[in-house]
Amino acid sequence: MKILNHKIGLGESVEVKMDFARLNTRSKIEVPIIVSRGKIDGPCLLLIGGVHGDETNGVEIVRQIVSKGLNKPKVGTVICIPLLNVFGFLNQSREFPDGRDLNRVFPGSLTGSLASRFAYHIMNEVIPHIDYCIDYHTGGAQRFNYSQIRIDEGDDEIFKLAKVFGSPYIVYSKSQERTFRRSMAKLGKKVLLFEGGKSLNLDKIVTEIGVQGAINIMHYLGMNDFSSKISKIKNEVPPVIITSTKWIRSKHSGMYRSSVRVGQKVEKGMILGSISDPFGAFESAFKCTQEGYILNSNHSPVVNQGDALFHIGFK
Repeated sequence: MKILNHKIGLGESVEVKMDFARLNTRSKIEVPIIVSRGKIDGPCLLLIGGVHGDETNGVEIVRQIVSKGLNKPKVGTVICIPLLNVFGFLNQSREFPDGRDLNRVFPGSLTGSLASRFAYHIMNEVIPHIDYCIDYHTGGAQRFNYSQIRIDEGDDEIFKLAKVFGSPYIVYSKSQERTFRRSMAKLGKKVLLFEGGKSLNLDKIVTEIGVQGAINIMHYLGMNDFSSKISKIKNEVPPVIITSTKWIRSKHSGMYRSSVRVGQKVEKGMILGSISDPFGAFESAFKCTQEGYILNSNHSPVVNQGDALFHIGFK
């Protein structure tokens, strides 16, 4: 296997650096890519976090997998990129320095914007080796995602992998054009997009689910025998399959209080929360219009009219 001009043989574990971009001070930005190959050839799994620089929980999940040595297979290859968007991480920002969302410029261009060039090198230097991928994301702007796997509908193998992962929810969510997931799918790669937690935040439960999901997938693909790690925390409750979703948005600006928790099943007519002015003269509660599941909840105490408050999923 050859990545970024580095030859990596069976049984080898190496860290290579991708350094195709620089800060405007001309300082290099290096993105570590950790490649671990088993002694027996087999499938290649990519574990990637930090496509958005402020989505730190995804970074933590992949970091823990590496630090615990879970990324070293007996069969096949595990490639870990804990932090892809180092630029955004340094600035605690979602975007690249050119203001672009890296996850909206794939498959990239050798002569395009900085983000587009970065995407191009990932797609051409790393992705040709990949068979399977878990792409770790979080909610943004104070919106907390309950742990969920997002997949395109209609691919039986991806659906099976999503169930193996073990997240509480599987959400049918069509991938958008120019996203990493869509670009990978066009190449025939099998991608699970994990959503959990919120930006600039670390959540222990979300991290545990994300790490365990990777363990489950590696075990299922025959890359390592993780029988003991799976049997200890095996969840007999099957995932809830979400076929459609909608956002509940604020009808008023003001101080916001939620009456339900993220991940909760809600019934029609249940009070979801209320919005008030800061002075005690106005308060308005709002209700759920149909049965569903809270996939995402806004954690901000102050909202504007039109802000997303809940993302509700339906079977």
